[in-house]
Amino acid sequence: MDCLRLDHIHPIVSGNKWYKLRFYIQAAIESNATSIASFGGPYSNHLVALAFTAKQNGLQSRGYVRSNEGEPITPSLQEAIDYGMDLVYLGRTHFQERKNALLNATQNETDVFFVDEGGYGTFGAKGASTILTDWNGIDGNKLHTYDTLVCAVGTGTMMAGMINAISPHQKIIGIPVLKNEESIGAEIQELILNPHANFELLHSFHQGGYAKTSAAQIEFMNAFWNATKIPTDIVYTGKVFYAVQQLLKNNYFLPNSKVLVIHSGGLQGNRSLAKGVLNF
Repeated sequence: MDCLRLDHIHPIVSGNKWYKLRFYIQAAIESNATSIASFGGPYSNHLVALAFTAKQNGLQSRGYVRSNEGEPITPSLQEAIDYGMDLVYLGRTHFQERKNALLNATQNETDVFFVDEGGYGTFGAKGASTILTDWNGIDGNKLHTYDTLVCAVGTGTMMAGMINAISPHQKIIGIPVLKNEESIGAEIQELILNPHANFELLHSFHQGGYAKTSAAQIEFMNAFWNATKIPTDIVYTGKVFYAVQQLLKNNYFLPNSKVLVIHSGGLQGNRSLAKGVLNF
C-alpha cells in the first residue's frame, strides 16, 4: 500500500484543487473573462484555491458562500478575502437552489466565468485525470502496477477524472464524505468516458456527514500522525485513511493486491476544531 501525497504540491492550492481548476482557469482566460466565480462553504478549500489561482492569473474572483452575512468570518474565508476574492452570502437553507439559479441565469455571461461547487464538471474531471497521468509521466508507468486506488468523494469530480485515467485492470474505491448521498454515483457517471468503468462507492465512512467527525476518527487521525507524520483533515482525508484501516481489518483487499491511497490535500476543515484536539 502506497500513498500519493498531493498535499505536497503547493502550500495554498493544496492537493487536487489545482488539478480540478487548471482547465477552468485556462477556459476563463481564453474566453476573455475578467473574473471567475464559484461556490463553497465557510471552510472551503476550493474557494481559497480559486482566489489564489485567480490572482496569480490576473483574474478577479467571487465566492458565493453557504453562510449568512454577519456570521463570523472563518479563517478560510478571510484567506480568500486576502487573495482578493469578493464574497456573496447565499445563506444555508436554500443554498443549492440559489446556486443552481445563478448557474442557469449566467450561462451567457462573458465577463464572469462560473465554476460549479468543488470544480464539478467536464473541465474539472479533465484536470483531475492529470493527477494520475502527470504523476505517471514522472514515475514512468508506475501507476499501472496498482490494481486498486482509494480516494475521498465530495462532488465526485476527482474520482471521475481518475476513472478516466486508469487502465481496464484497475479499480477505484471512493469514500463519500456526505451522508445520504445517493445521487453521487449518477453524478460521477455524468463525467466518465467509460460507462462500464470499474469503481465502487463505500457509503459507511462519512462519520455523520459533511464536515462531521467522531471521537474514533479524531483518535485515528492523531494515531496516524504519530505513526506516519502525515497530516489529515476531518472532512476528506481523515475519513479516507480511517476507512482504509477498517477495510484492512475486515480483509476487504485481496491478498497480494497493490493499493494506492490518494491524499487529496487541504487541511482547512481542521480550523473548525478547538485548539489541541489534533496533535498537528
